[in-house]
Amino acid sequence: MDPIGLQLGTRNLWSWLVSLLSKDPEWLNSKMKFFLPNADLDSRNEPSDPEQRIILQLRKLHVQGVATWQSFIHCVCMELEVPLELEVPLLSTWGCDDGLTSQLGAEEKSRRESQLHHGLKRPHQSCGSSPCRKQCRKQQLELAKKYVQLLRTSALQRYGSRIPGSGQPHAFHQAYVPPILRRATAPLETQGGCIVGNPRVEDGTDVSISDLFNTRTNKGPRVTILLGKAGMGKTTLAHHLCRKWAEGHLDCFQALFLFEFRQLNLITRFLTLPQLLFDLYLSPESDPDAVFQYLEKNADQVLLIFDGLDEALQPCFSTDPEDPDDPGPVLALFSGLCHGTLLPGCWVLATSRPGKLPACLPTEAAVVHMLGFDGPRVEEYVNRFFSAQPSREGALEELQTNGRLRSLCAVPALCQVACLCLHHLLPDHAPGQSAALLTTMTQLYMQMVLALSPRGHLPTTSLLGLGEVALRNLETGKVTFYARDIPPHLMAFGATHSLLTSFCICTGPGHQQTGYAFTHFSLQEFLAALYLMASPKVDKDLLTQHVTLNSRWVLRTGPKAKLDLSDHLPTFLAGLASCTCRPFLSHLAQRGEDWVGTKQAAVVQALKKLATRKLTGPKVVELLHCVDETQEPELASLTAQSLPYQLPFHNFPLTYTDLAILTNILKHREAPIHLDFEGCTLEPHCPEALVGCGQIENLSFKSRKCGDAFAEALSRSLPTMGRLQMLGLAGSKITARGISHLVKALPLCPQLEEVSFQDNQLNDQVVLNIVEVLPYLPRLRKLDLSGNSICVSTLLCLTKVAVTCPTISMLQAREADLIFLLSPPMETTAELQRAPDLQESDGQRKEAQSRSLTLRLQKCQLQVHDAETLIALLREGPHLEEVDLSGNQLEDEGCQLMAEAVSQLHITKKLDLSDNGLSAAGVHCVLRAVRACWTLAELHISLLQKTVVFMFAQDPEQQEGPQNRAASLDSLMLQMPSELPLSSRRMRLTHCGLQAKHLEQLCKALGGSCHLGHLHLDFSGNALGDEGAARLAQLLPELGALQSLNLSENGLSLDAVLGLTRCFSTLQWVFHLDISFERQRILLRGDKTGRGIWTSEPLPDLPAAAEFLGFRRRCIPRSLCLSECPLEPQTLTHLCATLEACPGPLELQLSCEVLSDQSLETLLHCLPRLPQLSLLQLSQTGLSPRSPFLLADIFSLCPRVKKVDLRSLHHASLHFRSNEEQEGVCCGRFTGCSLSQEQVESLCWLLSKCEDLSQVDLSVNQLGDGGIRSVLECLPQVPISGSLDLSHNNASQESALCLVETLSSCPRVREASVNLGSEQSFQIHFSKEDQAGKTLRLSECSFRPEHVFRLAVGLSQSLQLTELMLTQCCLGQEQLTTLLSLVQRPAGLFSLRVQEPWVDQAGVLSLLEVCAQASGNVTEIRRITRTGACEDDCCAVTRHTACPASSFSPPGVSKGMLRDFISYSPLHISTPMNKAFK
Repeated sequence: MDPIGLQLGTRNLWSWLVSLLSKDPEWLNSKMKFFLPNADLDSRNEPSDPEQRIILQLRKLHVQGVATWQSFIHCVCMELEVPLELEVPLLSTWGCDDGLTSQLGAEEKSRRESQLHHGLKRPHQSCGSSPCRKQCRKQQLELAKKYVQLLRTSALQRYGSRIPGSGQPHAFHQAYVPPILRRATAPLETQGGCIVGNPRVEDGTDVSISDLFNTRTNKGPRVTILLGKAGMGKTTLAHHLCRKWAEGHLDCFQALFLFEFRQLNLITRFLTLPQLLFDLYLSPESDPDAVFQYLEKNADQVLLIFDGLDEALQPCFSTDPEDPDDPGPVLALFSGLCHGTLLPGCWVLATSRPGKLPACLPTEAAVVHMLGFDGPRVEEYVNRFFSAQPSREGALEELQTNGRLRSLCAVPALCQVACLCLHHLLPDHAPGQSAALLTTMTQLYMQMVLALSPRGHLPTTSLLGLGEVALRNLETGKVTFYARDIPPHLMAFGATHSLLTSFCICTGPGHQQTGYAFTHFSLQEFLAALYLMASPKVDKDLLTQHVTLNSRWVLRTGPKAKLDLSDHLPTFLAGLASCTCRPFLSHLAQRGEDWVGTKQAAVVQALKKLATRKLTGPKVVELLHCVDETQEPELASLTAQSLPYQLPFHNFPLTYTDLAILTNILKHREAPIHLDFEGCTLEPHCPEALVGCGQIENLSFKSRKCGDAFAEALSRSLPTMGRLQMLGLAGSKITARGISHLVKALPLCPQLEEVSFQDNQLNDQVVLNIVEVLPYLPRLRKLDLSGNSICVSTLLCLTKVAVTCPTISMLQAREADLIFLLSPPMETTAELQRAPDLQESDGQRKEAQSRSLTLRLQKCQLQVHDAETLIALLREGPHLEEVDLSGNQLEDEGCQLMAEAVSQLHITKKLDLSDNGLSAAGVHCVLRAVRACWTLAELHISLLQKTVVFMFAQDPEQQEGPQNRAASLDSLMLQMPSELPLSSRRMRLTHCGLQAKHLEQLCKALGGSCHLGHLHLDFSGNALGDEGAARLAQLLPELGALQSLNLSENGLSLDAVLGLTRCFSTLQWVFHLDISFERQRILLRGDKTGRGIWTSEPLPDLPAAAEFLGFRRRCIPRSLCLSECPLEPQTLTHLCATLEACPGPLELQLSCEVLSDQSLETLLHCLPRLPQLSLLQLSQTGLSPRSPFLLADIFSLCPRVKKVDLRSLHHASLHFRSNEEQEGVCCGRFTGCSLSQEQVESLCWLLSKCEDLSQVDLSVNQLGDGGIRSVLECLPQVPISGSLDLSHNNASQESALCLVETLSSCPRVREASVNLGSEQSFQIHFSKEDQAGKTLRLSECSFRPEHVFRLAVGLSQSLQLTELMLTQCCLGQEQLTTLLSLVQRPAGLFSLRVQEPWVDQAGVLSLLEVCAQASGNVTEIRRITRTGACEDDCCAVTRHTACPASSFSPPGVSKGMLRDFISYSPLHISTPMNKAFK
């Protein structure tokens, strides 16, 4: 009897158990493998007796602890046929916690102590730093070999062949089928996504397992990141690599270590690298220091695999450990291995789901994408799964006939589940019925659970219990748990049905525990979803909280790490909301279907809310998966209609399944949609999922991951997309092989309007093959072939196609750009789909002539012989709107050939030959070549800027004939000058290095051009100099009438510039000469109004027309604008002498920084010699304070001057009368000239010389009261007949009083007004003769009491003053009384208007008292109220001094009645007074 049985007091029970297990030792081996993953079942130390071996195995299970032993007992009773008399005592004695915990307590303690004393050691005992790491080389090598062998043995035990579980076929764990692996070459971006830039993936060639590690690399970190979505087989691949290495296939590596982050997350303490390798993975038998030294020396033969990097929960450190003995968190050790600071030269392979990865990854790490299964791989997996079973053919047939199931099998994990379900369903179902039950991922897992249930019985309690465990661990971020975390009966249930897997976890030296996890992470999510849907403990609110859309960019390594690991939980919830799952859920929940339907409706409603939101690309894909799982047509329709018109998918991986689901959802959409895939990892067979998707209008792929296989798959889908108008396949790896399939498919898509194959690897022949398809695409508007290297000969062939194809409107080629723009005709598609014939018929030739073609061949390395070929092609072609050959290598000869051919090429707008190596000698050849071209409107040549541009106008034959211009004299006279038809040509030869010696040859070349219309010449930016200017002045008459001549930036001196003024007299067409000397801007212009129209053709023999033309010539003034020039006296003398011969009228505009008094005097003295001068302007020119006097004297010096305007001593203008005008009045404005009292007297003396001075403006100066007094005193001597303005001269009350006192001595003053407030106005208006009545307005003068007497005296002396207005002058009642009493006037009317704040209704009586006390006869008192205005009332008092009043009141009106009337209404009293008021 075994000691354990004796110890527990269950001697008979132990014997029965040993006897039972002796009948099925293989079953016991499988359970040993499950509960003790590291157990060595083939150890030589085990006894040969089978019964003793079973006892030893039971003892190992028993010492693992209560939870493990109880779970094992439940497995025995659940899986084996245990007699009832044995099952009851087994479960009651060892299957529950009563009594067993106390029985095993002592043994548990002894087990821990025994493990600590022999076998494994603590870190400081085994892997710490030794004082001396010297070891004999031979001994070190021997220890290393033993350790490597130990690693291989351990790998075979861990990842070798597995024993299938209950109900599983033997092939469930059969040979491995690798998924598609694609290598990307773009740099890795850890935080913004997986890959930045243009990801490049070698398409068409799978990356084999051995290709994952390029052992020839000798420098830098050797890191590979394996990216794949959940279920793609990342962990399976890592286990497969370990098994292959253990079997000796990966011989390039001596040592291999595999770590899983879901286990490493349980390690919270800091570790050194030796502790990570030896304590947590496998410890050497002896001397770990020597083994580690060997690994360091041979690091290039060490591979470390880290599985599940996306599951890492630890934060990244800013620095990596550099010493192996420096402890740190696991992720820091991983970072040090990746960057080569630890174990430099080793190889690192990390697997992860796509998304944001830890920042510790090096950007130069190689990236490999796992893309799942394609069709052949799915078939291979099914063949291996079913092997020689009779159901193999049936399974293959089911997959072939069911597209949805086939798309699901693109995910390797789902393919395995599908095979398991088919294995279970095929024997009991007719062909086609099995696959009908497997239409969604949820139904796959549901059928898998049913298939694993014993004898079709669904253990609802255990399944819900396991689902609760799954959900609890999901919410806490746990994917690994211990035996104590799960009840024994649930552990046994999971182990029995292969729902759980086990592994050994080394938590430290001498501490190993068995960890458990669900066989796949998605299985844990499915079970959690089952619990949420079927558990009575979960209400609708809690359920809908889990219906969310998780972004694929989830960062889990920072301080804000997200614990929720659910990728497919919302998808499973949506799938369980399907009506097909209702019976299953009802049975599982032991509730009616109505109860289940309520929960399902809650999930569907939550999805409807999400469907109407604006989502990112990854969330859209997640939503589509959820909606597809529900199989609800109404929800699918809502989702499809809510998708945006532009649906982008950028920089995240997409699978065949994703696109298949997208196609399924879009079938419920009526409106078209644009799909844009950019930077997405796509499987080569992905386009096949879009077959029959008629809603796609625009389809664009931009990714280096698309190659020939992708193009071939796309070619099979394109003809099935009936609405497709735009196809883009840019930035891919498509070659001739792939494009050939697309070329065959394009004619089957006649509705296409835009096709883009830019930035691919297309050669010349492929490009030519593509353009051959153009006639078969009747609606095509754009074809983009940019980024595909082609030669010049191919480009010329494409040009021929553009010339001959009637629908092409533009061909644009510039370096890498190659674009065709087409203008499809209006005919129906059916008519245009007829077989094209490139040989034009007569009708086609007419159509070609009527169309317009733009040809842009820029920077295409075209040479002279290419120009000849091009001219031959274009000569017989259609009208050319634009031809751009800039940036080529035509040189002089090629440019001359093109210039000679312009008259034959029917170019209507532009010919650009810029940057073609044209020399100065070639300029003359080009000018001669285009001399006879009637349609040339402008030619711009600049050798410095490498510009050669021809601009063309409409053919003169299509313009209105010249005879229509002279049809009748009346129509000619009625036309405005700007409306007269013009024919002008611009020849711009700028920055060509032209000198005086070149001018004669140039003028000969230009001679013919002048007879074709008005010619604008531009010689700016050359080197003509003074000699060239003089020589050009001699040659200009030979060129005929020009419209303009630009000589800017030619290095002319001042003398040469002034010499150009002679052109006014020598050249009839010159009307304007603009010169800016410092900037060297020199422009000669003709009449802008089109006066010279008759110069290009003979003048009609019409006297009236000739008279009209002569009148025009006399009326239009010539102008000379000379700025930024030093105007010295001799310069001005020379200028005026030159201008004496200029015909008039003439306008002279001068500008310089400062004009001296001497220069101004010289200029003014020269003015009488210029009778044709009509205007002289000095703008932006600094003048001295003496300049106002010089300008004031001009009235007497030059009687033709009619107006002088000087402003701020910087702007002056003199206006002159014409010789035909009679003498008239003069005006003088001297504003802002800082004139003072001393200066104004001299100015007035000079102005007094003018016989008829109409207006004088001295505002905005510094006259002050003294200066104003001086001006007023001079008024009798200055013959002003209009107005005098003294505003803004710092006037005060003194100036106002002075004005009042002066009125008596100025009989011609008609009106004067002074405002000393904010307006600061001071104006006097005169009449030519003495004025009988005068008006004086004083506003805001703020008179003080001492001013009242002087005001009264002045008013008394001014006998001609008839009206005085005092507005807000601070005259109170007392001051007004004093004023009225002091004013002594003889007979006559005098009107006084007072506006003060106190003059209101209450103050009228006071005013009456004032008037009563005043002298004189008051004839009228009027109170004026401004309705609606918040202003003071105004009272007007009219006095007449000739008739005394006898009574104050009107007849019959008492004073009391008058007082009442005044109190309630405006006042207006008019009556003859017969009593004098004193």
